[in-house]
Amino acid sequence: MAEHRPADLKALKALANPLRQRILEALASSGPATSTTLAERLGVTSGGTSYNLRVLAENGFVEELPERARGRERWWRVADYDLRLPPPAERDDPAKAAIGELHRLWLAGDTELYERFERERPRLGEWADAIPYSRGAITVTLDELGDFFEAYLALLRRYQRPDDETPEGARRVETRMLVFPAPGGEGGRRRLNPRRALGAERPLGTQE
Repeated sequence: MAEHRPADLKALKALANPLRQRILEALASSGPATSTTLAERLGVTSGGTSYNLRVLAENGFVEELPERARGRERWWRVADYDLRLPPPAERDDPAKAAIGELHRLWLAGDTELYERFERERPRLGEWADAIPYSRGAITVTLDELGDFFEAYLALLRRYQRPDDETPEGARRVETRMLVFPAPGGEGGRRRLNPRRALGAERPLGTQE
């Protein structure tokens, strides 16, 4: 399990780059690769991928696989890391700018990824109908929200297994979590209908 690592400005700037985000996504989705194979996949020069891989490695986001090296050919994979962004109150202007750009890149990348899933959905067979979708709200204190987030991360780690421990029939599934205070000041105090607290693409078996 990766240890928590606070993000410094150098690490934030390393992440807040469109090509580096594409490199990380390619390595995460398709496994280890060389700068040459990444360049072919992403439609860029191998010099560009090589440089950006080094930047990511310097900040602990990717790592080499020396056992797969052949001559000057170097293989890379996503490193095991748990990076935590600094709280808003602790961010100076450069950190705010880097985090703002990082959030923009993440949202754009997530939107593109989901749109690709929808295009490919007809070819996914039984997986196309097994995608849960949930929208809801909770009423919590700040401490409880922190506990909620840590519980979510613990659940993710439970299913983040090495390739040699992956059961037959398993496939990579993307997950995202978006949590924010409800607009409207004290709006969070309103009572929720528990039957409306969660939503899904398939009926939940309860009716109003």
